[in-house]
Formats: sequence, C-alpha cells, structure tokens
Amino acid sequence: MGITAKYATAENKKRMRQPHNVLELIKRIKALSDTGLVYAEDDYNKERYNELKTISLQLMAQVSDESLEKLEDFFMPVTDYPTVKVDVRGFVLNESDEILMAKESIDGKWTIPGGWADIGDTPSEAVIKEIFEETGLVAKVVRLLAVYDKKCHPHPPQPFYIYKLNFLCKIIGGGLKHGFDMQGAGFFPLNRLPELSEDRILRSQIQHLYKLSKDPNSTVYVD
Repeated sequence: MGITAKYATAENKKRMRQPHNVLELIKRIKALSDTGLVYAEDDYNKERYNELKTISLQLMAQVSDESLEKLEDFFMPVTDYPTVKVDVRGFVLNESDEILMAKESIDGKWTIPGGWADIGDTPSEAVIKEIFEETGLVAKVVRLLAVYDKKCHPHPPQPFYIYKLNFLCKIIGGGLKHGFDMQGAGFFPLNRLPELSEDRILRSQIQHLYKLSKDPNSTVYVD
C-alpha cells in the first residue's frame, strides 16, 4: 500500500513550519526523563531523571488544563521504553453518503466512533469494537485511510503524544443506538456536521477522510 503526505490545510502547514510548540517540547522532556529512568543504573542519575520528570509534569499541568494530580495518576511508573498512545477511529458512510458519528458524554460534542486501542486487540478488532460499543452497528474494515499525528493538526492541547489510525469501515449488521457511555449516535451529511469534539476529530480531518474514502485509488495519508 502506498504512502503519501500531500494533504495539509493552510493552518496545518503553518503549524508544521513552527520549530515546536511549548507542549510538544514538554512531552519530549518527559519522554527523555522516562527513558533515562529505564536505563539509569546509579542513584545519582535516577534522582536527576525523577526531578526532570516532576518538572515536566508541573509544566504540562500549566499548559494543558489538566491538574498535576491527574497527570501524576495517569502516568504510571515507566518500566520500559516510553512509546506513543494509539487512538483508532472508524469512518463509516451510509447509502446516502452520510457520516456515522457518536456524541461524547464527556463534552456533549460529536466525533466519528473510536477510542484507545486495547492491548490484545488488533487495530481492526479495536475499531470494530469501538463502532459497535458506541453506535450499535456491526462493521468490517475496508482499508486504512490515514494515520494522523495529533501534533501536526490543530487539536486542543493535550499532555499525551498520540497517533490516530483512521479506517474506512462498512456496516454489515446491527442497529443504530448509542452506547452506555455516549449521549447519541447518528448519520450526518458532510455539509451539515454537528458541533465536533475537537480533541477527537477536526472538520478538516473529516473532509479529508471523506475525500480519501471516495477515491479507491487513494494511498494512505501519514502525519
């Protein structure tokens, strides 16, 4: 499967031309401190890496609108090389070319179905499970459309470094109903999208995914 990186809005291009924003630098500092703690063998270096990690979390709390206590609880002690978190999303169209969306309970806004990939699930299994749990529909994966790096897109600031795997999926069964942790589920035309949960999906990304989904010869977008 080919790979291309041609897609980028003017806003995204401007963002990518910047050397780094503050939050991305802080994430990098935390990753370096975690890596140091994994490999440090003497108490002197362990103490310095722990101090660096504490400073990175304090800075992260200031720029991400998350409390220091929440960040400390979320980031468990690292015992292996730190890696990126993975989010999976399903892009589903009905026969009228309307887009399947689910309403988040957290912020009362809409997104395409998806969430964190669970350990033990393949990417396909993870996205199919998310679609069913959030919308009641049984789907199958058709192909991978795009892998978004959140730092390359104008999402709200978030302390975690995330890749978003976006799959084109097709409905094969089930019935439309929102999951227990969602407030709604439904189909929307591209030109009348509801208010979006921008931490999870952006209008520019939905437009891009729609374009990719309608072109059977499109290659996978990366970044």
